[in-house]
Amino acid sequence: MKVLLVDDSKTIRNIQKKALGTIGITEVTEASDGLEALACIKAQRPDLVLLDWNMPNMDGITLVRKVRESDKSLPMIMVTTESEKSRVMEALKAGVNNYVVKPFTAETLAEKINQTMAKAGAAT
Repeated sequence: MKVLLVDDSKTIRNIQKKALGTIGITEVTEASDGLEALACIKAQRPDLVLLDWNMPNMDGITLVRKVRESDKSLPMIMVTTESEKSRVMEALKAGVNNYVVKPFTAETLAEKINQTMAKAGAAT
């Protein structure tokens, strides 16, 4: 499975990469903001996107809306510190498939990925 990690923090991307490795996902591409991520998605569509909300140049919610204009099926999980219910609802309405609040455990991330991919598989 090809995963795109989108976060302006290299440290968070490394934590996510390590967590992905524990569940056998090693094909990982990284982007530090939404603009970079959009280019990555267009160049080589990943199987899953993990993205942060707050980033420079293009934030995560804008990225979700841009991607959803042309791709309704790409699984996307928001991984963010934004934990207010209104933010979660906004992200879900914009088109994310799941939501993980930082800080997270590898187990939580794996569980959300498994849920999301199972739903995506059922939808195809």
